[in-house]
Amino acid sequence: MPTTTKKDYYELLGVKKSASAEEIRKAFRKLARKYHPDVNPGDKGSEEKFKAMSEANDVLSDPKKRKIYDQLGYYSDNIDPAAAEAYARGGGFGAGGFGFDPASARGGRGQGVPVDFGGFDWSSEAGQQGGGGFRDIFSDLFSRVGGGGAGAAPQAQPQPGTDLEYQVNVGFWQAIRGAVLRLNITRADVCSTCAGRGYQEAPGVCPECHGKGQVTQAAGRMKFNTACPRCGGSGKNRTVCHTCHGEGVVQRTEPLEVRIKAGTRDGQRIRLAGKGNAGTMGMPPGDLYIIVRAGDHPVFHREGDDIHVSVPISVPEAALGAKIEVPTIDGRALLRIPPGTQSGQKLRLREKGVPSATKEGKRGDEIVEVKIVVPLPRDEKTKELLREIAKLNAEDPRAELWSKV
Repeated sequence: MPTTTKKDYYELLGVKKSASAEEIRKAFRKLARKYHPDVNPGDKGSEEKFKAMSEANDVLSDPKKRKIYDQLGYYSDNIDPAAAEAYARGGGFGAGGFGFDPASARGGRGQGVPVDFGGFDWSSEAGQQGGGGFRDIFSDLFSRVGGGGAGAAPQAQPQPGTDLEYQVNVGFWQAIRGAVLRLNITRADVCSTCAGRGYQEAPGVCPECHGKGQVTQAAGRMKFNTACPRCGGSGKNRTVCHTCHGEGVVQRTEPLEVRIKAGTRDGQRIRLAGKGNAGTMGMPPGDLYIIVRAGDHPVFHREGDDIHVSVPISVPEAALGAKIEVPTIDGRALLRIPPGTQSGQKLRLREKGVPSATKEGKRGDEIVEVKIVVPLPRDEKTKELLREIAKLNAEDPRAELWSKV
C-alpha cells in the first residue's frame, strides 16, 4: 500500500490518541468557537484551520473512519476496511507494516513480516557494511516493489482538491446594487468513469497475486511478503482508467452562477466552498475564490462604504449659506451649506453611502467636498459691487499666514 502525506488529526484537535468520543467532540467545539469563519471574517488563516479541524473531527468522531485512520495514518472513503486491516497486520512497508527484527535472522521470534534469510551471514563484513551487503539488498528490494507491470492500477496517493481563484470585472453600479454573474469555470472534476479512483475493476481476481493481495519479493536469498503492487492489496482485477489515465480527475468547463452582494468592495474575495478542483480517491474538493474588481464612475468615488463627490457652489452660497441639491447613489438629496463655507471644505451626508456587504443594516456616508466657483466680472456694475464688498470686508485673508512665517 502506498505511503501518503499524513495529517495528525489528534494534534489538530489537541487531544491524545486514546481520547474518547466525548473528549474529541468537546475539543472540536472549543476550537470551532475560536476559528469559525463567521467569528473571523476575511481571515484566511483561521478559515484554513477551521477546515482542517472539521476534517479531523469528521474522521475521529466516526468509529469506522477512526479505525482506518489509526491503522493507516490517513483516511479516504474509497479505502476498503478489510484492506486497511490487512495492511496494519503487515501487508506493506509502512510504520506498522514491516516490523523487521534482526533476531528473526538468527532463528529468534521477532515479530512482523515472515522473512527467509536463507543462511545470510549477519556477522560478516558484507552484512554490516554498505558494499554489496545488507543495505544494497534492501535498496534493490525497494526499487522493485511497486512496479506492477503494464496495465497495473496506479498506486496514487489520495490528495485533497486544490483551491481555484478567478478574477471578475464588474461595473460600478453592479458592485453597489448587487448582481448575478454567469461564468464558465474550468476545473478538475471527478472522473465519472472510475468515480475518482483512477482504476477500473474487471471480473476475476488480480493476475499477479491471484486474489491473495500479497506477493513475495526476493532480494538475493531474502524473501519478503508485500502488498501486491498491481491491485494495492485488494486482490481484485484492476486496470488503469482509460478516461483519466489513472489521475482520478478530468478537466471540465461548466457554467456557474455567482451572486455579487450589494455593497461588494473592489478586491473582495467571494468563497464558494467545494467548487474548486476535485480531490482524488474520495478526498474533499478545494474551494473556488472569486476576486471582484469594481469599475469607476465619472462623478462618484468610492472609499470603502463611503461615497465621495465634489460639488461646485457660488460665492454668495458659500458666504451666506444655502440649501443645495447634490447627487447621491440614490438620486438627489438636500445639503445645507453653512455660512462662511470655505473652498475644499467637506460636508457629510449620513447614511447616503453604500450598503455594507458584511454588516447587516449598516451603510456608509456621502462626503461632499465643496468647490467655490468665483465669477468672472463681465460688466462695470459687477466690478463695482465686488469693490464694495471688498471695502466692507477689509480683513487680510493672508494675515494668519504671515503671522506664522
